[in-house]
Amino acid sequence: MSPVKRLLRSGAARRALVWLAARYLALIRATTRWSVDCPAGTRALIDQGRPFIICFWHGRLALAPAAQPAGRRVHGLMSGHRDGLLYARAIAGLGLDSVEGSSRRGGGEALRRLCRLLAANEIVAITPDGPRGPRMRAKPGAVKAAQLSGAPLVPLAAAVRRQRRLGTWDRFCLALPFSRGAILWGQPIPVPRRAEPEALEGKRRELEQQLNGLTAEADRRCGQAAVDPAPATDGVRHAGA
Repeated sequence: MSPVKRLLRSGAARRALVWLAARYLALIRATTRWSVDCPAGTRALIDQGRPFIICFWHGRLALAPAAQPAGRRVHGLMSGHRDGLLYARAIAGLGLDSVEGSSRRGGGEALRRLCRLLAANEIVAITPDGPRGPRMRAKPGAVKAAQLSGAPLVPLAAAVRRQRRLGTWDRFCLALPFSRGAILWGQPIPVPRRAEPEALEGKRRELEQQLNGLTAEADRRCGQAAVDPAPATDGVRHAGA
């Protein structure tokens, strides 16, 4: 076992890491000068208190809390893996809730909980390429949640000028404080409840294309090189949420 894994088995170390992560996320949200673009259709969903599913890439987890709509709570789907649980605890102090589950750990129950939240006109958030990739390739879980709940998918991208891009599978964006940033909302993507498999695959591709286009544009506005998605494979459409 690596020294890091041994350290994280300590309750005191985990609590310290959560404390640091929470303050880091709050610092980035508070000290970054954000520009926000939001199309009319998405703005209507927010202002009218309607439910929808925010979708953003896993590599932008550190930026996503800054996009929380004013006056609305967001419930994020988090992996039951150690990293997901630490992130869930870190964002709790920012007015963001979490639902534990993934395709490997409690995915069915998590999907039911997400649908109950959406039925109550809440907002939920999903990283369609998480928790392990492929990078920037949408798995079908978000589309399935939209189909079952009747709530639309809404792509979201964010970028900052001052950052460190890590060499992780998702090319994680480690934002630095006192920067400028861009938050770009996409157009709502409705998913019919009785859609055929081919139509659902079309919605998955639409989500992926919107997200990749928005992410590239956010990076461009912040003077950053675009991140290339992982090579496309047919297996993406069959992977879990």
